[in-house]
Amino acid sequence: MVLEETKFLMKKYNIKANKSLGQNFLIDDEVIQNIVNGAEVEKDDIVIEIGPGLGSMTKILLERARKVICIELDQKMIKILHDRFIAYNNIELINDDVLKIDLDKLIEDQLSREQNIRHVKVVANLPYYITTPIIMKLIESNLKIESITVMIQKEVADRLIEIPSGKNTGAITYTVYYYCESESIGMVDKSSFIPMPEVTSEIIRLKLRKEPKVKVKDEKVFFNIIKSAYMQRRKTLLNSLTNMGVCKNKEEAANMLEKMGIPVDIRPEKLTIEDFAKIADYLVNL
Repeated sequence: MVLEETKFLMKKYNIKANKSLGQNFLIDDEVIQNIVNGAEVEKDDIVIEIGPGLGSMTKILLERARKVICIELDQKMIKILHDRFIAYNNIELINDDVLKIDLDKLIEDQLSREQNIRHVKVVANLPYYITTPIIMKLIESNLKIESITVMIQKEVADRLIEIPSGKNTGAITYTVYYYCESESIGMVDKSSFIPMPEVTSEIIRLKLRKEPKVKVKDEKVFFNIIKSAYMQRRKTLLNSLTNMGVCKNKEEAANMLEKMGIPVDIRPEKLTIEDFAKIADYLVNL
């Protein structure tokens, strides 16, 4: 049982969850199985596990995957992982901040060493405070990964897997939808952790698309338009585009929207990804 293992390790190594690192130790066997099953880990896969902590999920991943690369910032956890899995020959421990690692080089090096790898997959129980930067790095870096399966705060998860223009739409929704197909694997109760967090968690899976959801002439312009619109999301799109300097004035913005058949009083969260693509391409052609 994971609960007993966790209590034993915490006592043996005299450790407590590090709040500054957003540590919450997962103690629910069923949830761990749901994450690994949701990631569809198979014997010819390389798994990158971000923030393995005490290794409760690492143990299952090592039994399923060809190789597991654990990226852990906390030196204490590295010591525990080393001791716990010293008998395994398919684990690699990296004591570093995942946001500072050259993941492209890491993956290329692994693929050059291992033969006949099916997929590289990311699996993680991410700290809530750093969820978005990590996911953005993973999906925007054009890495050779097949999928990202993570457990994160439900409120954030709902925005990540929403279809643009749905009720949970945020600026990040368009980015994820542009790069990934997404799905919810299931909810996770607060009681599944030590210490118990203040929020409910959710397991989601992001599968990287082979081609972006829409074709745009300039990705930088496309994402800048979305960012500008959502910096003033309570305003209409017309006001946002004008106030952020995307359009010279409201008349120019209104003419542009009318030409594309987009209501001038629409709010950003009601636009589809195709709408933003049309706006971006229109502005590139000016």
